[in-house]
Amino acid sequence: MTTIKSKKFTASFVIGLQKGYTKNLLTKQDVIKALQQEQEQLIHTKNVYLSAAISNCDIVLSGQVEPSVKLEFINYPKFPLSEKDFKENVLLLAKKILKALEQNRSVVVFHDEIVMLEGTEIIDPRITKTNL
Repeated sequence: MTTIKSKKFTASFVIGLQKGYTKNLLTKQDVIKALQQEQEQLIHTKNVYLSAAISNCDIVLSGQVEPSVKLEFINYPKFPLSEKDFKENVLLLAKKILKALEQNRSVVVFHDEIVMLEGTEIIDPRITKTNL
């Protein structure tokens, strides 16, 4: 058995399953399809392979409880990247997926920083200062 090691870089972000703040729901399969399309683009245009683990979760803040999925990335040892390339390509992938799935924002949590991606300043109406 061969052992392969790489530098540890991690990232994750959550995608709500509501389009915008409507009641139109996406499925986990919709997210997987968008992810795979963007993965293929990265492979063909940049020879970058970003493997993701996807799990179900909920976004909860004040009156908001939104079914969601969490995407988690590691610097996969079979296709290792530099830290700069890892972060750059995770952010690119996240931006494209958020746009494709009509999401207003998400937060990418890296191993050493947090980056908010925001397409609009609109806040979910279920989140109010009176609920906090």
